Amino acid sequence: MNITPTDIRLHSKSRLLEIVFKDETFMLPCEYLRVNSPSAEVKGHGPGQEVLQLNKEAVNIVSIEPVGHYAVRLIYSDSHSSGLYTWDYLYALGNNRHCKWKDYLAQLKDAGEQREPQENDQYLV
Repeated sequence: MNITPTDIRLHSKSRLLEIVFKDETFMLPCEYLRVNSPSAEVKGHGPGQEVLQLNKEAVNIVSIEPVGHYAVRLIYSDSHSSGLYTWDYLYALGNNRHCKWKDYLAQLKDAGEQREPQENDQYLV
């Protein structure tokens, strides 16, 4: 896709990352970004090795580090810092947020886990 954001802003109090692209602006909760981290810790090293992330409702981003001209590293309040969020990946997370969030909630349910609803969930439904 080769798309580049024009602005990225962290709204710490509401735990939202605002990502502005030329054609779209996304407000993505930190929890959503954290449970969809592109890291091997979350994605595994191959199909079927994904690790369901639990209890991330209160996680926040504490730092955003640019990586070249193609990505950012998000540093979270739970010390997670691996995985590079490329521009294409961030755009896809924003564009597919409704389906990806629904899938995540279904995975939690299937695992017998629950999460506390958050005010910023409104950006995902």
